[in-house]
Amino acid sequence: MNKVILIGRLTRDPESRMSQSNMEIARFSLACNSDFVNRNGERETEFINCVAFNRLASTINRYCKKGTQVSCTGRIRNSSYDAQDGTKRYTTDVVVEQMEFLGSKTNAGDNQADSSISYSPQDNTKDIETTDINEDPYKDFGEEFTLSSDDLPF
Repeated sequence: MNKVILIGRLTRDPESRMSQSNMEIARFSLACNSDFVNRNGERETEFINCVAFNRLASTINRYCKKGTQVSCTGRIRNSSYDAQDGTKRYTTDVVVEQMEFLGSKTNAGDNQADSSISYSPQDNTKDIETTDINEDPYKDFGEEFTLSSDDLPF
């Protein structure tokens, strides 16, 4: 299984491109803090190259900028190309398949964001859904019920 989940901040504004087949591409780099703390008490940071395509790329190019905090889910892709000097170069990117906006640079000092915007390429909606995390998302689900293991079909 090839699955990656990252949380980090964009290190620069996304680089927007169009492919020859008229597909939008967004390239960006995420700064992700490690759980590891070195001897000086500092967390190490990894800088991870990411790429997104189509509608997700359009959303990233439109709404993300340097410092934007996001959560990305995707897969690792290794590729190679021939450089102008004739040498073969190898790259490793995370192909982003889903992304969630976690906050902005302005609330970088806060540990919680006021709202969250989620986007998945499988969404058929044209608008980006905004959820207030201070509101109970299950308040309209109805009455609580109990399910026993005898009720399960497996």
